[in-house]
Amino acid sequence: MATKSAFDITCRQCERLATFLDEVKAKNPTYFCKPVPPFGDENAKLIVVGLAPGMHGANQTGRPFTGDYAGVLLYETLHKYGFATKSQSVSAHDDLQLVNCRITNAVKCLPPDNKPLPAEIATCNQFLAAELNQINTNSIILALGNVAHLAVLKAFGLKVKDYKFGHSARYMLPNGLILVDSYHCSRYNTQTKRLTEAMFHSVFAMIQQDLT
Repeated sequence: MATKSAFDITCRQCERLATFLDEVKAKNPTYFCKPVPPFGDENAKLIVVGLAPGMHGANQTGRPFTGDYAGVLLYETLHKYGFATKSQSVSAHDDLQLVNCRITNAVKCLPPDNKPLPAEIATCNQFLAAELNQINTNSIILALGNVAHLAVLKAFGLKVKDYKFGHSARYMLPNGLILVDSYHCSRYNTQTKRLTEAMFHSVFAMIQQDLT
């Protein structure tokens, strides 16, 4: 049996998403408007899983969390804790590099209103599963938000009732990986103070301790 691919830039399995990308590309010819590939070290010990590309962020630049508001806190924090060479990610062509870290998304294509449908999350899970099942034992998966959390559980065939999402929650998975949860670093969460900088930094301090 052939090994499933962890990414397919030509994927158009979700008709609604593929059509939407075509429409966005027609209005914004310079935008990436394709499934956004994972970014970072292929052998990383920290894998950050987000929700989906943002309209004017990853969907524009072709790199996760690059060019949008959600990436501001993420990259600043990655840099602070030694996982990135710079604190700002403005372009897929800048010289920022991740260190022992990779960023990916539960859904690789831009969804309308930033809300993928359950069927789209399920369809795209084949790529996340292929990616996560290739990572090294004792690695840490950081799920940004409940959708990412559920996508990780689905990728490993784990029961939701055994792993409840919660900010700073930490689970040792049966396969030897560690799952850590955080509220998503979205504009809404940070501006409403549901997620503060201190809260986000505390999650990374915990992760850093696990990796040392």
